[in-house]
Amino acid sequence: MGLRRNYEFWAVALVLILSTCTAQLSSTFYDSTCPNALSTIRTSIRTAVSKERRMAASLIRLHFHDCFVQGCDASLLLEDSDSIVSEKSALQNSGSIRGENVIEDAKAKVESICPGVVSCADILAVAARDASVAVGGPSWTVTLGRRDSTTASKSEAETDLPLFTATLQQLIALFDRKGLTARDMVALSGSHTIGQAQCGFFRARIYNNQSDIDANFARTRQRRCPSTASSQADSTLAPLDLVTPNSIDNNYFRNLIQKKGLLASDQILFSGDSTDSIVNEYSKSPSTFSSDFASAMIKMGDIQPLTGSAGVIRKICSSLS
Repeated sequence: MGLRRNYEFWAVALVLILSTCTAQLSSTFYDSTCPNALSTIRTSIRTAVSKERRMAASLIRLHFHDCFVQGCDASLLLEDSDSIVSEKSALQNSGSIRGENVIEDAKAKVESICPGVVSCADILAVAARDASVAVGGPSWTVTLGRRDSTTASKSEAETDLPLFTATLQQLIALFDRKGLTARDMVALSGSHTIGQAQCGFFRARIYNNQSDIDANFARTRQRRCPSTASSQADSTLAPLDLVTPNSIDNNYFRNLIQKKGLLASDQILFSGDSTDSIVNEYSKSPSTFSSDFASAMIKMGDIQPLTGSAGVIRKICSSLS
C-alpha cells in the first residue's frame, strides 16, 4: 500500500509539474507549429507604420488597454454581439481606440500560413514590440502562448484603465493592482512620446491658467483646440510630444520638466511628488528609459494570460464565430 501511495503521489506531482510547464509563456512557443509567424507579423506591422507613423502609438496602446482588462487576452478586440458588450465602448476607449484593422490584417496573413495556431492576444503583444522598433524605440523578447478570451468586460475597462484626469496616487494604485510598480508606470507612460490626443482630453488643462503648465505651450495648443466644446473641436488632434512626435525617445520626460505635458495625467508624473526623481532620471538617460520601457512592456504582457486549454484561438480577432 505504501508503494502504491508513493506511486500515486508522484504521478499526481508529475501531472501538476507538466501542467505548470505547459501554462508558461515561451519565446519559442511557435517555433515548430508556425515558424514564420513572427516574421509575418513583423512585415505586416512595418508596412502599416510606414504608411502612418502614428499607428505605432495606436498599436502599443491597443496592447496596453487589452492587458489591463481581464489580462492579455485580446478581449479588447471583440465587437458587440448577442453575448458581448465591447470594451471599445468604455469611456477610456470610445472614439480613441484604433489599429484593430492592422491586427486583423496581420492575423489574416498568419492564418493563411498556419490556420488556428496563433492567437490574437499574441499578435497584439508582438505588434506592440514591432511598432516600437519601427519608430526607433527599443526591442524586447516577447514570450508567447497566450490564448484568446471568449468574454469582454466594459465595466472592468471603465474601472481598470487609467483616466486622463487621474491623480498620481490613483495611477500608482491602479498599476499596483496589475503587479506593476510606480517606476513601471512612469516608463510605460513614456509611450506618450509618440501619438496624438484629442482636444476634448486636454482642453481643460490648456485653459486652466494654472502654474503647472508652460504659458507659451498652452497658447500654442489653444490655436488648434478652441475653448468652446463641439464634436468637431473635441476630435481635433495634437501630438503628445510637440518636438519629436513620431519617434520613441526620452523627450517626453524633458517636456514634463518644462511643464509641457499635454494631458493632466502626464504632467502629474512631475508635480513635486514621488515620481519626480524617475522623470528626472529618464530625461537625462535615454538608455535607462529605453531599457526600463522594454522591461515594463514585458511585465505588462504577462498580466493574467490565458494559457494551456483556457480560452480559444480566434480565427477573426473581432468575433467569436
